[in-house]
Amino acid sequence: MYEKRNHILNIIDFKKTQHNTIFVKVAGYDAILGEEFEGEVKFVGGMPFGDLIHLQRSSLSSECRQFVQGNLLNRYSSGDFN
Repeated sequence: MYEKRNHILNIIDFKKTQHNTIFVKVAGYDAILGEEFEGEVKFVGGMPFGDLIHLQRSSLSSECRQFVQGNLLNRYSSGDFN
């Protein structure tokens, strides 16, 4: 029987530096590739950066990369990393 899986994103840890940079360690599952992943994203001035979500350097599927980026932006906007 076919079971549809969804992308998963878990926040493992985060740390805010003196310079208002926030480092977020994540792990999850890319449903398109069928693979688990882990990585780190940093927020500078409210914008996320990192190879995990970079358009050309990410090892995630395009759909999962967008899911991770959107999810992190939503969590940042709602104050989850304060």
